[in-house]
Amino acid sequence: MTTGLIIVVVVTALAFDFTNGFHDTANAMATSIATGALKPKIAVLVSATLNLVGAFLSISVAATIASGVVDAKVVTPQVVFAGLVGAIAWNLVTWYFGLPSSSSHALIGGVVGATLVALGPAAVKFGGIVSKVLIPAVVSPLLAALVAGVATYVAYVLTDRQRQSTVKTGFRVGQIASASLVSLAHGTNDAQKTMGVITLALITGGLLPAGSAPPVWVILSAGLAIALGTYIGGWRVIRTLGKGLTEIESPQGFAAETSSAVVILASSHAGFPLSTTHVCSGGIIGAGVGKRLARVRWSVAGKMAVAWILTLPAAAIVGALVGQGASALGAAGVWIMAAVVAAFALGIWLLSRRNTVDAGNVNDPVDSASEPVPTAAGV
Repeated sequence: MTTGLIIVVVVTALAFDFTNGFHDTANAMATSIATGALKPKIAVLVSATLNLVGAFLSISVAATIASGVVDAKVVTPQVVFAGLVGAIAWNLVTWYFGLPSSSSHALIGGVVGATLVALGPAAVKFGGIVSKVLIPAVVSPLLAALVAGVATYVAYVLTDRQRQSTVKTGFRVGQIASASLVSLAHGTNDAQKTMGVITLALITGGLLPAGSAPPVWVILSAGLAIALGTYIGGWRVIRTLGKGLTEIESPQGFAAETSSAVVILASSHAGFPLSTTHVCSGGIIGAGVGKRLARVRWSVAGKMAVAWILTLPAAAIVGALVGQGASALGAAGVWIMAAVVAAFALGIWLLSRRNTVDAGNVNDPVDSASEPVPTAAGV
């Protein structure tokens, strides 16, 4: 096993982590930006810093990724690489259309698809996928929506006769704390996924024994990559979550963020590679339902749900195709596939510049008639 191949896998994993960061910035900061609790640039800086801190708090999810969905004893670095490419491709496509989708499920789908094609179903731990991926994927957004809906209703009942300017100020201060907690939780859960993949590659390449925990350099590099991506800011996805689902007020934002943080932290502790996107989207929808007469744009929520359903199979298909292509092209296959995905990423970025969303216009109103889902994204 060449050192060069392992380096390509590690670099690709960190590239995925970067896309995870800018794709998922919205999870932590969309509502705080939408309500004005935090300035956009300050919000992404705070989120990036806490993502880095969160990366050092736990390795339970990393262990699940490294050994809980595929058999690390038979998986090869080429398979890990192909899975990462599938995840990156799906992240870029959904980012381009401004759709919040699960980087976690994209990663797992890509790795599983590549493993199935290369090694067959015996190398995939389907029981682990069901218990640690699919069931949490269904339960977590519903739980976050329920908690956020109840919390929103209670918040408005308790503050109904208070001076509204004071209420707004108080909840905005609370949002700073709750959004920070979501960022910390996001770093704890999502940065670990890349740690798990790099650790899996090192194990399959014979550089670490089976069952090893992520080395410190892996934890640090994964934390830095997701923090940098977070600071860049996926502004189009931020607009979709902050303005596209419902008009968020400060009490709703506080309820959505707090409920999301609690669910994510609990799942990280249990070792579930949770979709923070699913949880935070569920929290925002619940906060919209919890306010009397609030409008939830169910058409946008429906498109997001379609993207969620497609994530695992779409990433798996791309991962399988990349794995097949890399094998067919011989020794240089991985390098050729790496060049292809780099060209694809550049093409998506160039297309996105036609209609840029940035810190200056992220809070512009979303016209559901002319812009049901944003069609380009800027970072």
